Amino acid sequence: MRFLRKGKVKEVYEVSEEELEFVFTDQISVFDKVIPTLIPHKGETLCRTSAHWFKVVQDLGFRTHFLKVIDGNRMRVRRVQVIPEYDRITPSTRNFLIPLEVIARYYVAGSFHDRIKAGTIRPEDVGFPKGRVPRYGEPFPEPFVEVTTKLEKVDRELTTKEALEISKLSPREYDKLVGAVLKIDARLNADVKRRGLIHVDGKKEFAMDGERRLMLVDTFGTADEDRFWDAAAYEKGETVELSKEYVRQYYRRIGYHQALIDARTARKPEPDIPPLPSDIVREVSDLYVALFERITGEKFR
Repeated sequence: MRFLRKGKVKEVYEVSEEELEFVFTDQISVFDKVIPTLIPHKGETLCRTSAHWFKVVQDLGFRTHFLKVIDGNRMRVRRVQVIPEYDRITPSTRNFLIPLEVIARYYVAGSFHDRIKAGTIRPEDVGFPKGRVPRYGEPFPEPFVEVTTKLEKVDRELTTKEALEISKLSPREYDKLVGAVLKIDARLNADVKRRGLIHVDGKKEFAMDGERRLMLVDTFGTADEDRFWDAAAYEKGETVELSKEYVRQYYRRIGYHQALIDARTARKPEPDIPPLPSDIVREVSDLYVALFERITGEKFR
């Protein structure tokens, strides 16, 4: 196989003109920064969790790029074009990665809560009564879907108009994409609820296949792409993080996240992200393995 590229935590190899192989590493990233620490077993849990969800989604009748798992942390997928130059995409382009990430939020958490506190988004814009600031962990009145860039260095929030402009999707295609996210999540949410989990939010990526039909790609429903809470703890008023958010919260506690935001706001050099201490590494590794087992119903070993 020929090495093609490395993302933040995943390596991509060419198998043929039609197939790629993903290698899920034990690296971890937050805030668009790769942490200089490996998390044991992380790559395998992501690969196997993604395979589980791809099979579920295919049973629902959606197209995906998933073919098979080769080994614990290696997955074969259908190949699509990656076109980083937006002006090269046209309304008739086929077999290409749509340069958008679609985020569906069901509870107030993470970066959305940060934006509410900062006043950069108004509660009434997402269905809450005007003038009331929703608390952390509060459910949205309706699912809140937003879109960001996929192929830029730092994810950028987009209006629907901007999303259509850079992706060259028609309004009908865009609506179909958002509808697919909500239908897939309806099944995902129901499945994890039976396993004592709350699906808080998550992101998905899509491509157009060779006939310009929507196709789910990359990975989803894992501790990296999605946020999960323990349902029993939530009923007691606690939000127990069971995803990569656990790591984000660590960097918030030590002040790194605020330093990073300040640097980006001031357009100054961004501070290097420090490694995780060994006790946090063990906790995060255990978290990834435990979440895999709860989501899939399988034993990791």
